[in-house]
Amino acid sequence: MDDVLCERDGAVAVVTLNRPAQLNTISQPMLSALSQALLACEADPEVRAVLLTGAGKAFCAGLDLKDAASEDGVARGGFALAPTLDLRDFPPVVLHAMDTPVICAINGGAAGFGLDLALGCDIRICAAHARLSLAFTRRGVLPETGGTWLLPRLIGWSRAAEIVFSGRTLEAAEALELGLVSRVTDADTLLAAARGLAAEICACAPLAVQAAKRMMRAGLNEGFAEHIQRVYLQTLPLLQTGDFQEGFRSFLERREPRFEGR
Repeated sequence: MDDVLCERDGAVAVVTLNRPAQLNTISQPMLSALSQALLACEADPEVRAVLLTGAGKAFCAGLDLKDAASEDGVARGGFALAPTLDLRDFPPVVLHAMDTPVICAINGGAAGFGLDLALGCDIRICAAHARLSLAFTRRGVLPETGGTWLLPRLIGWSRAAEIVFSGRTLEAAEALELGLVSRVTDADTLLAAARGLAAEICACAPLAVQAAKRMMRAGLNEGFAEHIQRVYLQTLPLLQTGDFQEGFRSFLERREPRFEGR
């Protein structure tokens, strides 16, 4: 069986970590497979949203430590020792660079790399029984794949510091209270809720959604005046699209728009 599955459901691409017996821990080959799946979704104009989840009872329990310690694993294969790395095709970097919206359906435990992976998605929906573990400092490391950048921006410095420094594990309800996830559902309705949200996104003008994500990402690192100028320049080409005309006509005609992504 493939360790990473990717299937289309209309305009939604469902990417599944598929090592349920190993709690979807990430091996070295899975890093490449996951990046390739995400990049393929990004390159496909028919894909308007991506849904990332895990097979079985866990989302992702982190890196496969046995694989990481092997000669070709992520720890000994250069990841842990090289002073500089080309991470442009590394899954968390790919997630951050994607214009296509990504929803993470956290179907079970998310720990270590798995939690950083979830944090790198745009929207997180969590099963009520899922637990989110930031036990990096309890293992002698730190959140090395995006958590130190993402967490303070998501929940503020003080809360992020408390969780990261202490290596705490969060229940789904606390993750919701902190804003790490946007909603919590029963396990048996999680995927339906994620697919429903994806369908809502897919019903909107895809070029506008992608531009909005680009601008939100850019706004994390620039001042207000600079950002408004950037948004203005991004808006001008959208006004020339057929989707803008369709949105305007459908509003006047009191009907649902039919966007084509052009």
